[in-house]
Amino acid sequence: MALVDTSRPLLTQAARTHGRHVYVRPPKPVHFPSFDDPEQLVSETKRHLKARTTLFLLLEDAFSRTAAIGSDQFVYWDAENPRKCLGPDAFVKLGAKDDAFDNWKTWERGAPDLAVEIVSTSDRPEDDWNEKLTRYRMSGIREVLRFDAENEHPIRVWDRVEGDLVERAGDDPALRECATLDLWWTVERSELGSLLRLSRDRDGHDLLPTPDEDRMRLAEELAEERKARTTAEHQRMLVEHKLREETQARERDRLLAEQKLHEETQARERDRLLAAQKLHEEAQTHERERTVLQEQIEQLQAELLRLRAK
Repeated sequence: MALVDTSRPLLTQAARTHGRHVYVRPPKPVHFPSFDDPEQLVSETKRHLKARTTLFLLLEDAFSRTAAIGSDQFVYWDAENPRKCLGPDAFVKLGAKDDAFDNWKTWERGAPDLAVEIVSTSDRPEDDWNEKLTRYRMSGIREVLRFDAENEHPIRVWDRVEGDLVERAGDDPALRECATLDLWWTVERSELGSLLRLSRDRDGHDLLPTPDEDRMRLAEELAEERKARTTAEHQRMLVEHKLREETQARERDRLLAEQKLHEETQARERDRLLAAQKLHEEAQTHERERTVLQEQIEQLQAELLRLRAK
């Protein structure tokens, strides 16, 4: 009779067939939701929606080929606790594929490099923010920006320094620098309130365009190009018309010159013929006169001979 080692728990068939290894128990799946519990949903104002979608669209348009862009999706950093999560209004992970992810798990994809929080009425209290900032410290995200459109100083920035998130000083000349994207944050006023934008320059003159602005710019460039082509085509037609008129004028001048030369040639030929005819007539007249004179001489000679013969 074989001995049974009772110091180890018996392995179930399900555990035996799980993957390449044998475990003492089958795994217990941990559920990481991609959506809020409907009973805990907080409504989003139109201003907050406008600010969030504007930022997401310009980030997606500018960086989706080189980074993963998220907006209002859960970011998880603890594989054993789905309650440890954040929902940034926008986040960026450089060098990651921008696929259609429903949530972001840092142990699978790495911590985002940048996260943006756009303050709403529900999370404006400082205590709420401090609790959220603690979560950001645990998440591993390298750069965090908090945008409060109603605050006199709307932009606050935290950088990860030696494992901690440290807020930049309000008088830091580089307060609005986005180190992750090598750009600068700026605030744009709109009908629906202030919007957070990114610029290539510190003063916010060279803004990264949103897709709508890109389309408008392309439409304007297309209109300008069409206008330029129409103008160029009009100029080309004018030049061709002028060239055609000049060619026709030169052709008329050539034909007139040829006609004049032909008429002059005909006139010279007529003059030559008339001169030749005159010479011929004069020659005939001289010949007739010579003949008459010769006849007269012969008559006189004959008369002289006759007289001498008498």
